[in-house]
Amino acid sequence: MDKKVLIGVALAVVGIVGIFVYYVGNTEKNEENGRQNVLNLNSSSLELIQTIPLPNVSGRIDHMDVDIDGQRLFVAELENNSLDILDLKTGKRINSIETLHEPQGVVFVPEAKKIVVANGGDGTVQIFDSKTYALVQTIFLSSDADNVRYDPYQKLVYVGFGNGGLAVIDPIKEELIGSIKLDGHPESFQISDELQPGIFVNVPESNSIEVIDAQKRTMVAKWPNNESAGNYPMALDEDSHRLFVVYREPSEIHVVGTDSGKVVAKLPVSGDPDDIFYDDENRQIYVSGGQGFVDVISEHGNDYREVAKVPTDAGARTSLLVPQLNRLYVAIPDYSGEGAKIQVFEIRKSSN
Repeated sequence: MDKKVLIGVALAVVGIVGIFVYYVGNTEKNEENGRQNVLNLNSSSLELIQTIPLPNVSGRIDHMDVDIDGQRLFVAELENNSLDILDLKTGKRINSIETLHEPQGVVFVPEAKKIVVANGGDGTVQIFDSKTYALVQTIFLSSDADNVRYDPYQKLVYVGFGNGGLAVIDPIKEELIGSIKLDGHPESFQISDELQPGIFVNVPESNSIEVIDAQKRTMVAKWPNNESAGNYPMALDEDSHRLFVVYREPSEIHVVGTDSGKVVAKLPVSGDPDDIFYDDENRQIYVSGGQGFVDVISEHGNDYREVAKVPTDAGARTSLLVPQLNRLYVAIPDYSGEGAKIQVFEIRKSSN
């Protein structure tokens, strides 16, 4: 081979190697800068203070609720077909209710001393005694019993189910007393006794937020989603007349006026979000997503900005804010082989 050709080939190889080294170095630098940005954001708002193990729990974990006075956490373990009851003082399991059917939603009703569990697998709502954990009633809905809410003002339990309905249950009488028709399967919904008409429901199948008159049990408004889809989590700020609706396509939060249905602000959040909570005292919003982060967003009037992005783990989609205990609980499924667990975060007021 000609010497000039060899020199040319050698120079080309050196050039390619140089470009590769430069690219790798800059990629690592950008990744490190990204990690540093996350660490900087993590300097406030949430501090991991405890981890509660969930032995022998596999698969996806869904929603949670709490017994404040009894210091108990209830965890719906969807793919494990079980409900764990955890002692928050000792950080240990008290009991486990098994042989459920894909439990998705759970609520504790203190006045009735009952635990209400919604099963997605067979569409049942099961009511358990909160002292003995014995099953006391089963209510059969059409299918896919999902999110559950208790309204202490009306003393009623609402359960999203089927192809479009909210079941209305009297937890003291343990009876189904009515249902509300929707235009698709409901995901998260919020009940307000201060803001009329009263119930705001995410219905991704109809690509909308549906507004329900709680007294008449009828739909009175339907706000279409604009440029976003997959509205699953929802939270409510009654004082400011604001709904916080989180979408998955793309992953972003919309701040919606409850009087008009208009979007007043929006910003991106981490991927695969499934729970959101509004912290009235600290004026912060917490969004948990399966991408492995809790996004913390501060509220100042109509100004909303992310102040923290707290690492959790892959698949950690669900969480529970308990303001009375100053805690945020995040469910970590056993996707990594390290065991399922609940991460307990103490809430610290952001300085941002």
